[in-house]
Amino acid sequence: MRSYKFRIYPSKAQEKELRHHLWVSKELWNKLLEANKQKYSEETKFLTNGEMQEAVKGSYLYSQVAQTLSHRLHNALWRMIKLRKQGKECGFPRFKNIDRIKSLNYPQSGFSLDEKLKVTPFGELSIVKHRRINGKIRCMALKKEASGKWFAIFCVEQEENLPGENKGIKVGVDLGLMRFATLSDGAVIKNPLHLKKHEDKLALIQKRLSEKKKGSFNRKKARIHVARVFEKVVNTRTDFLHKASTLLVNSYSIIVLEKLSSREMAERQFGKQINDAGWGMFANMLAYKAESAGCHVVFVNPKDTTKECSNCRNLTKKELRERMHTCPFCGLSMDRDLNAARVILKRATDPKGRAMRQQAHSTAGTAGSNASGDVAVAMSMKEDAACFNR
Repeated sequence: MRSYKFRIYPSKAQEKELRHHLWVSKELWNKLLEANKQKYSEETKFLTNGEMQEAVKGSYLYSQVAQTLSHRLHNALWRMIKLRKQGKECGFPRFKNIDRIKSLNYPQSGFSLDEKLKVTPFGELSIVKHRRINGKIRCMALKKEASGKWFAIFCVEQEENLPGENKGIKVGVDLGLMRFATLSDGAVIKNPLHLKKHEDKLALIQKRLSEKKKGSFNRKKARIHVARVFEKVVNTRTDFLHKASTLLVNSYSIIVLEKLSSREMAERQFGKQINDAGWGMFANMLAYKAESAGCHVVFVNPKDTTKECSNCRNLTKKELRERMHTCPFCGLSMDRDLNAARVILKRATDPKGRAMRQQAHSTAGTAGSNASGDVAVAMSMKEDAACFNR
């Protein structure tokens, strides 16, 4: 499955109707949530999915949009119960204000796409199709961004075409903050520092936003200004990550990364910089692009990759400020990030690294090897890539 996102331009009348549908969605969500909380307090159980589907019949919303919203709430409530049974603290889903309802979801019908997008009950919407859709459209969502822009997002089912084998070389990738990535062959991908470039401007316009009277039209305009700057940051980051990931999958047969948890790392240190770098999104892009490019993405145990020597495998402690790796055992001296990238590659491809690969696979589900032991293959590239967001 692939997703396609296109900008749409509703007329003033259509946008007014779209906003009204979002408001009705908010009211319906809150009504269903209140009914479930009331039933749970009285009987310690929720409305069944069938009862909730019956409750949304006759709604102002298109029937499938209302049913999808009901189904989402039903799933959220049961996830809450599941987490509580696991001993985790988890509260009820939140009541939503109008700013927290951003999309209308059409799971099967109610829309068609040609030169224009036809959507029940809004009629024809102008759409900018900047690329061709390959495959069969399964579902669609109309989404309003914080910047006020509207988009149509299509979920497309594509035929599985087995790609030809990528004959490129293997590469280890060390992700970082000073440099976005250092490759084991010596290549470097610079970190564009997307957010840092806009920090001064954001500080200024956010200060202006805080000075506006709540509920005023000027505050609304200032909030949209802030949202559009953040949107620009997100767009430039996404564009950079797409280009970097495409370059790698087209150039190498096996791409090896550390199986990091960027969310946990961000909670400990350098959170803003790690989130701005977009490691998790980058790993996900590599995983799904590798399928069509005929290459493999492998995730290995990240323990001590900066301490280990890529030549003799001995460990040497380093301070964060030390940018060179100098091994007291074999005398190897090189950039610490380049050394780490080569260690990462060896953990997946060097037969001597078998024990480390097996340990990584048993503890983190990272990588295994083939019968000859010379190539490590990811057991599930997408599942491993998801670890970056945990």
